[in-house]
Order: sequence, then C-alpha cells, then structure tokens
Amino acid sequence: MSEDVRTKLQASASGQNMRKRQSPKRKPLKKKEQAPEPTVEIQPIEYETQAIEETANVLFKPNKGPQTDFLAASEREVLYGGSAGGGKSYAMLSDPLRYMGHPAFSGLLLRHTTEELRELVFKSQELYPKIWPGIKWSERKMQWTAPSGARLWMSYLDRDDDVLRYQGLAFSWIGFDELTQWATPYAWNYMRSRLRSTAADLPIYMRATTNPGGRGHHWVKKMFIDPSPYNRAYDATDIETGEVLRYPAGHAKAGRPLYKRRFIPARLSDNPYLAESGDYEAMLLSMPEQQRRQLLDGDWDIKEGAAFTEFDRNIHVIEPFDIPSNWVKFRACDYGYGSKSGVVWFAVAPNEQLVVYRELYVSKVLATDLADMILDVEAGDGNIKYGVLDSSLWHKRGDTGPSLAEQMIMKGCRWRPSDRSRGSRISGKNEIHRRLQVDEFTEEPRLVFFNSCTNTISQLPAIPLDKKNPEDVDTNAEDHLYDALWYNEQTAI
Repeated sequence: MSEDVRTKLQASASGQNMRKRQSPKRKPLKKKEQAPEPTVEIQPIEYETQAIEETANVLFKPNKGPQTDFLAASEREVLYGGSAGGGKSYAMLSDPLRYMGHPAFSGLLLRHTTEELRELVFKSQELYPKIWPGIKWSERKMQWTAPSGARLWMSYLDRDDDVLRYQGLAFSWIGFDELTQWATPYAWNYMRSRLRSTAADLPIYMRATTNPGGRGHHWVKKMFIDPSPYNRAYDATDIETGEVLRYPAGHAKAGRPLYKRRFIPARLSDNPYLAESGDYEAMLLSMPEQQRRQLLDGDWDIKEGAAFTEFDRNIHVIEPFDIPSNWVKFRACDYGYGSKSGVVWFAVAPNEQLVVYRELYVSKVLATDLADMILDVEAGDGNIKYGVLDSSLWHKRGDTGPSLAEQMIMKGCRWRPSDRSRGSRISGKNEIHRRLQVDEFTEEPRLVFFNSCTNTISQLPAIPLDKKNPEDVDTNAEDHLYDALWYNEQTAI
C-alpha cells in the first residue's frame, strides 16, 4: 500500500475531512448570504381613558383644618370654638358616632335648654340613620340605640341641680354644645365625675363647642383659652389658682398631671360650604363691634367696657424666638404677698419694638424668695440692664430693718423705683395704647408678647375702665401684670 493511500485511510478513520479536489470544469460555488434577522417594531396603542366618577354617597366629610383636628383630638377635654358658622354642631354630632359599634358605649350630648336641644335632635335624625343602618331613636328616652347596643342620650341641663338626674350613671363620652351658655363651671365639673368606661378599648372623653360671649364666657376662657396658645395640648389647670391638677400624695401616680386639655379655634373661613357665598359673613359684618369680633373673628378677648380694645392676639402675640444677645433687656415687677406678684421681662428690638418675652406670676412668696426666683429664671439672659419695682416697696412701714426693695437688692436683684407721682398711671396707660398701635412704617405693633406669657395675654384685654375715671383702669380688677407693664413703659425707650 502506497504511502499516499495509507495517509487517506488514517485521516478517514480519525474523522478528519480531506479537502476534495474541485473539478476544473465546475464553477466555484458562491457563498450564500446570511438572511437578515427579522425585527419586530412595537407600536404603542393609545386607549381612551375616562375619569371614573365617585359614586359613593358621602354623608359627612370633615373640613380640612379645625374640624378634622377636633375629630382626631386625643386629649381628655377639648373645646372647639370661635366664629359662628365654623361647622361646630356637625362636628359635635359626628364625634360620638365612631364608638356606636361598641356594645359598651354610652354617650351623652347636652344643650342648656330643651328648645336648643330640639335643633340638635333634628340634625341627628337627618344624619344618623343614613350612617348607622338600623339605629333607632326613642322620643320617650331621648336616646339613640345602635344595633350593637351602643347608646347616645340627648338631654339638657337648665339648672345646676339638673345634674342629679345623672347621679349613679356612667358615660364614656360627654358633649356640651354651646358651653358658654352655662353661667358657671358647676355642670361641667360635676359631669366629669360621670365619665368612666368599663371596657379597656373604649376611651373616655369630654367635648364642647361654643362661640365667645354668653354668661359663661369668663370661666370658659379661664379653663380653655388662657392656659395655653391656641391648638396646643396642655396639662389641665385649676381655673381659680392656675395650678396644674395633679394626682395627690400617696397615689401611685403622685405628682403627675391628671389629664390634658386643648382649645381648637374655629373661623367662618374653615367652613367653605357657608363661607363661599358671603351672605352669612355679610350678616355678621353688620353686627355691633363687640358681637362682630366675637362671632365673626372668634375673638375671646373683646369685652364690653374693656380698656384696651385694640389688643388682638393675631397681631400682638407671637411665637417665641431666641433673642439676640445684643438686644437691651430689662424687667418690671409689681409685688404682693397676699395677692399676686407679677414680673415681666422686656427686650428692645432694633426698630424699638418692645418684646415681652417672659412673665412670672406667683402668690404668697416672700420678697427675698421672689428675688431668688427672678435671678434663677434670668440666669441665661445675659446682662439685664435694669429693673423697675413698685416704689412703695422702699417704704419702711414701721420696720427698723431694710425695706422689701432693699432686701431684694441685697440678694443681688437690683431695681429702680417706679414713678408713682400724680398722673403717672394715666401716662403709663397712654403709653401702652401708643405701643399697641401698628407702626405705619414697620407695619408692626410697637409692643408684642411671646405666646408663653399666658397670664399677661389673658389679663391685658380683660382689664376694665374705671367707671368714675375712664382715663384710667379699674384698680379693683386683676391688674398686677398690667401694673408691671406701665411701670416699665415710663422708662422704656
């Protein structure tokens, strides 16, 4: 076997391809061109879309703002009040409905008289059966009963002794509509004793709505308006002493605050259904100034015969801020042991606006102890340029030792005497009037108060004029912080 044949056989056995010799007569084959890969182009399909109309029958939807805040509030006692037409009644009717699915719920909604109650009943009869199918109204019992067994009574408290009708009963929710129609806090305080729940998942609340004015304006203002800036929760206080209500000694929670309160202001503009047409607003604008400011502006500070009617919380009360160290600071004090001692601190802005940034209001405190308290609270203020103190504290009053003013100065709390000469009170009052005015150049008042100065803010607009001398204020009114203000005004820039 030739070598050439052997090589071909080995190649065939090993799977190698041997190149064939092409016939000279045969034309070479052209290489096939590769077919292009198919491409797919996706064209977006446009569909016509239509807005789906809401078909749900919305029976009640709270307005954004105060009405929603009221229904979401978690504080034990809440007052929703201010302008007329702010949506208070519907908020009050709606609030207890969230608990009507609980079989242990027992609520009580009160008005002052049966005639006023009838209006609430009519509104509830329009609303409740649509929201809670199967809920039943009993005219004899004046009570709504839900299928769950939950109950809501609607009743009245005309006289103080009417509260005895509820002696021995328990409610987890109690509402007072138009709270200022009760002349005293007796009914509110007594009904608080009826507030309790037997179910761990059922909270207890007291709710109230009202406008400024009415026979109970004063006590409602002291309970809900004066203790704190608007729409902020605060520890409940005694309206006579201003002291925080706390658990007594020996209690497991001794010293801790009892519960929280909150005031939520309402304005006509918060209710778009009533405000948009402008008719109701026009009616309120036509009323005398005092009623207009109460019912349209929701002004709790307006008072017939008040000395400082120009005071406006929206203008003269500001949020606290860090006072620059280069601003001049000083203080003024009206001292009293048996009554009250009032101290206010001032800072002078570059535009000469006076800022009342702190107050101290205490009773039955010795002059030397008051000096220590003053030095403690102003320790971080930097340099206090001077202090003005009632000049009568320099009188010896039969004592052989140093006067009360001298005792305070010996503690390091330095003062200068106020001007108590003839006409000084009237001149101090006139200066406060001037500073409460809005400056035409800066468009700001010349006197403002931090909202933390709650006692001063409460007292200033409430001080009445002296009926015998309308140029001065009534000195029998609570005027300790006012006196400190005008002591300072005589020396301020």
